[in-house]
Amino acid sequence: MSAEDLEKYETEMELKLYREYRDVVGLFRYVIETERRFYLTNDYELQVHSVQGEVFFEVSMADAWVWDMYRPARFVRKVRVLTFKDVNIEELAKSDLELPSDDAAFGS
Repeated sequence: MSAEDLEKYETEMELKLYREYRDVVGLFRYVIETERRFYLTNDYELQVHSVQGEVFFEVSMADAWVWDMYRPARFVRKVRVLTFKDVNIEELAKSDLELPSDDAAFGS
């Protein structure tokens, strides 16, 4: 597989992932972003832990969707994330759910 073939494959996978995101975002209430992943969920629990002066976050989610083009299944029943990095949690407003068309989003 050439570098060009790999780039084309990754571009196609990203477009497919974006389309899936567009189709499912209206089903969820929250966006949760960690340093490694981006999640959509309706239910989460955030706990802040401190052990020997080190602070870390534990985020638990139920029935989530994960933005990861390398996963064969992006819907997950339960997710538990432990991280020393920031966790960003946003509640989606209905206006956030109006996404641009594929052509506008990818400059086609």
